[in-house]
Amino acid sequence: MLDDSLYTVETPEQIELAYDVAGIGSRFLAAIIDHFIIALILSFSCIGVSLAADQLALGLDEGLIIGLFGLGIYLSLCAYFIFFETVWNGQTPGKRMIGLRMVRTGGRPLGFLGSTVRNFIRLADFLPILYGIGVIVMFIDRRSRRLGDMAAGCIAVRERKAITLASLAAPITSEQAVVAAAERITIPNLHAIRPEDYDIVQEYLRRSTSLSVQARQRLALQLVDGLQQRLGYPLRTENGLALGLYDAETFLRLLAAEYQARDRIGREPVQSSPPLAHEPGDLV
Repeated sequence: MLDDSLYTVETPEQIELAYDVAGIGSRFLAAIIDHFIIALILSFSCIGVSLAADQLALGLDEGLIIGLFGLGIYLSLCAYFIFFETVWNGQTPGKRMIGLRMVRTGGRPLGFLGSTVRNFIRLADFLPILYGIGVIVMFIDRRSRRLGDMAAGCIAVRERKAITLASLAAPITSEQAVVAAAERITIPNLHAIRPEDYDIVQEYLRRSTSLSVQARQRLALQLVDGLQQRLGYPLRTENGLALGLYDAETFLRLLAAEYQARDRIGREPVQSSPPLAHEPGDLV
């Protein structure tokens, strides 16, 4: 069964990354903030243009003035969104405040071209008034996309909390687990694990509680498959996991604890040892 609240992307390393799809409510709040900012900008701009027109006594036709004013609003809307979504990698002030970001299919950055396409089609979404068509399409589409999003091949996702150096330093596993792992390093060739590999494991452990059970198990097994290539011996067998483990997440937690323990005892490289005999367990 498809989970419409998640958008999964498979990386070249065959690891699936999951994004939380932004709903209509959060996108509406972000749009209110952005349009309020645009309204302020246009208000000051109109005052300036009015004063300049009075000084120059241009005497333009009223219909032409209305047409130019409407065109100016449309171009200002497009310019605002294109500028911020390009410079801020898929975000505008409103999206940043609500915690949203636009990404291309495959998890790629939106970019200038993608932002230009989605925003110049904004006029079609706006019709007949106040994004009438756009809202209807968003209700119909299971990923809450409007016409511009579909044309640009992009999707609005929730921005996850940024990873900081402080958060990376904070161990995910318990203090007791780290101490216990320091006393018995049981994973052979642990020195082959790179800091980037450890960071990926830590990120999984942080996000695991927000994933569905199926997605959690699937991603854990994919990480184990990638790590066994790094370690140089099989971690999965036809009957289960090696090293006497019962599920993939247990292995990831143990690896994180032992990696932290190795750093605790002086960052000394762990000597390679022959792989332990396989003790199959049942996958959860």
